[in-house]
Amino acid sequence: MNAQDVVRQAHEANLRLVRFLYCDNGGIIRGKATHTSKLPTRIQEGIGQTLAMQAFTGVETLAPVQGMGPVGEFRLIPDPNTFVVLPYAPGSGSMMCDMIRLDGKPWEACPRTFLKRMMARLTEQGMRAEAAIEHEFYLAREENGKNVPADHSLCYSSTGLDDQAEVIDAILEALESEGVSIELFHTELGPAQQELSIQRADVLRAADNVCLVRETVRGVARSFNLLATFSPKPFPDQAGSGAHIHFSLWGNSGSQQAGKNLFYDPNQRGGLSQLGKYFIGGVLHHIRALVAITCGSPNSYHRLLPHFWSSAYGAYGFDNREGAIRVPSPFWGREAESINLELKPSDHSGNPYLALGSLLAAGFDGIQKKIDPGEAEEIDPGNYSDQEREQRGIHRLPTSLDEALDELEADEVLKEALGPLLATSYIAVKRNESAFFKDKPLEEEFRQHFYKY
Repeated sequence: MNAQDVVRQAHEANLRLVRFLYCDNGGIIRGKATHTSKLPTRIQEGIGQTLAMQAFTGVETLAPVQGMGPVGEFRLIPDPNTFVVLPYAPGSGSMMCDMIRLDGKPWEACPRTFLKRMMARLTEQGMRAEAAIEHEFYLAREENGKNVPADHSLCYSSTGLDDQAEVIDAILEALESEGVSIELFHTELGPAQQELSIQRADVLRAADNVCLVRETVRGVARSFNLLATFSPKPFPDQAGSGAHIHFSLWGNSGSQQAGKNLFYDPNQRGGLSQLGKYFIGGVLHHIRALVAITCGSPNSYHRLLPHFWSSAYGAYGFDNREGAIRVPSPFWGREAESINLELKPSDHSGNPYLALGSLLAAGFDGIQKKIDPGEAEEIDPGNYSDQEREQRGIHRLPTSLDEALDELEADEVLKEALGPLLATSYIAVKRNESAFFKDKPLEEEFRQHFYKY
């Protein structure tokens, strides 16, 4: 796609507005829209946005960040490859945008640009990354002033598939029309909780798809008078919702291992290569800081509990769903293609560009330093005693956003990868959000997060 293709398709679809979207430090998808009559110019010039927006929080406050106030702006410059016609919004389309300074250079606080930088690091080493996300969300409706699950289905039950068949079919049809390839769908543990798995793609497209899925699911659900929430823990007494990241590294074109899955070694247990183990070592080494980005809300830490299959400890294992990293069994006959790693402590309150970029930075650090992840865990790490976990080097993940942010502030590798401005603004936004809920009833935290994501 190029700018001319976008303009032509917008006119053919009789669009009036095209949304220029981005995901901010608070994990909120925001943007502005141009009328299609101005689209050719706006694609080149962008749409102006105040610098303060990267200090704007998910609770509509402004975090104190030097240089992110009422003076100055950046431009939202769209990526034509992300253009879609929105099937749930009449006369509307959208594109994901980069944040560009007025001198034409990428703004250092742009999450999408950060992910591109991490991709470039891999490219220099002859590698590229692919990812796919398992999207968990609830369908809900309002009853007597309260949000309640839209049905009472059981985990993986066929009745759950029947209960929401019409709305799910509409969601899948909408995603397919937007060019999103679907892998799997099923009902999850909670009543009216859904899980939608998307086909893997290069990490930039994977992050763009996260935003597209969130927007589309919510938009289509609204047309059925339902609410779709990707909140990590929308109902205190029900299962939480994750955004599990499946990822793999591949030989780049032109490299000696072009087209090969670098996580695959048929002579090793589970087909996992030594490079894959080093990647795990890096992620586990940085995991307590990493979750400040992949689990980016106070609400996230109600989900990360022992024995809840969401992962609460910095451990890994083969098909171990209580470890922070699971090594899934590859598919028969497609072992070399399908071997991947799954990061479980991740949810939709994290900005997907920051989450994927930070994951790559942590794993790349493991590869460079050849960090040994130790032995794979064969049992639920929560079943060990505290002494046994200490002996095995298994650490509890942070139990609050503030604890995770403390770890991020102390992690020089992740902060260096993010860069000073992005790291400073992200931490400030998240500190502000955490402080906002300190004196609020727990019910208010759950309520606000329900609508936010």
